[in-house]
Amino acid sequence: MSTKCPFCGSENTKSYLKLKDYFLTQEDFEIVECFECKLLFTTPRPDHSVIGNYYKSDEYLSHNEHKKGLIPWIYNRVKKINIRYKYKITSENFIRPRLLDFGCGIGDFLYYAQKKGCKITGCDMSEDARNLASAKLKKDVLTPEQVFALPHSSFDIITMWHVLEHIDDLRYFSEQLYKLLAKDGRLVIAVPNYMSFDALYYTDKWAAFDVPRHLNHFHKESLQHIFVNRFILEKIYPLKWDAYYISMMSEKFVGNTNSFINGIKIGSKSNKKAKKTGEYSSLIYVFRKI
Repeated sequence: MSTKCPFCGSENTKSYLKLKDYFLTQEDFEIVECFECKLLFTTPRPDHSVIGNYYKSDEYLSHNEHKKGLIPWIYNRVKKINIRYKYKITSENFIRPRLLDFGCGIGDFLYYAQKKGCKITGCDMSEDARNLASAKLKKDVLTPEQVFALPHSSFDIITMWHVLEHIDDLRYFSEQLYKLLAKDGRLVIAVPNYMSFDALYYTDKWAAFDVPRHLNHFHKESLQHIFVNRFILEKIYPLKWDAYYISMMSEKFVGNTNSFINGIKIGSKSNKKAKKTGEYSSLIYVFRKI
């Protein structure tokens, strides 16, 4: 089990939390903290040849919009509200931008951006997601390899909605984003925040740790370390709805049969505390290319 930081290579690390894959396999994992770049990372990290197995579940909602039940219904309703909110943040001061959504899933955000006049490009690692998104957008969705082969400065905006936590090689990835983004282009990244109240409340059963699918776990300082010398952090926005959904899922991991009500209570408390601290359950970071 490696405790060497996968981003900066430092061995100045310590165990942050021991936990399980409560979502699917019940396998044991550990989250390690790097004192140099402040990144939290999951160990052991599944090999590329097997990581896809950890996503094979009908419960994995980001690629399943037809799942029945109360939580999936809420998830899809809130998703539509969030898309409008995300687009407003993303497109501010741009007119018909060239927009890449990396990790576009089934293409919902791009579909909305396309209707608003953006020149869209989608990319996803999942073949199933690419096929669904391509049909929805009536445009081929690319693999990461295809996107990274595109010319320099191909995009005015790059968005990543809860994707960076899944990326194995953060250094290579940040270099590719820099290459693809035009001068003064905008990089918009949404990730869970392990310093939120709901994260601290649920500890190892916080659903947004989601090991081993989430290989990395971020806070403001660690994100800035990853993008330093290439991007300037301009603004941070909250994703308030995430606190409710993540808390509901966390209540399931705790074993609470009344996960909906208790999830609403803890999500509300997390958002209330975050009004003072800024530590919302998930945050949107807006960077500008230097």
